[in-house]
Amino acid sequence: MNKKSGGHVNSDVKRVISHVIEREIKDPRVTGLISVVKVEVTKDLKECKCYISVLGGDGDKTIEGLQSASGFIRKRVAEALNMRNTPEIRFILDDSIQYGIEMSKKIDDIIGGKTDEG
Repeated sequence: MNKKSGGHVNSDVKRVISHVIEREIKDPRVTGLISVVKVEVTKDLKECKCYISVLGGDGDKTIEGLQSASGFIRKRVAEALNMRNTPEIRFILDDSIQYGIEMSKKIDDIIGGKTDEG
């Protein structure tokens, strides 16, 4: 598989997983604004790392809920995409968006403090 088709697989799997999380997961542990930040599918299509960002919810509990629903999500991926193998999905908490928001607030505080003095 070349890099171009690998990229297509990643983006297609990301699209399906995002849709399933947004519309079909009913687990009460899955709360807050959930974003699929990145998906990495191995070349042999056996494994998938799915990086999830959670705003306004408990990230660890959300990951637990998604991991318990991974069989259902995997089934939906198989139904939506005609792939040779359907990857085993592992969810990983990605706090980069939350970190970016916090850094942006700190920068705004610093800039705001300088303009008040000047």
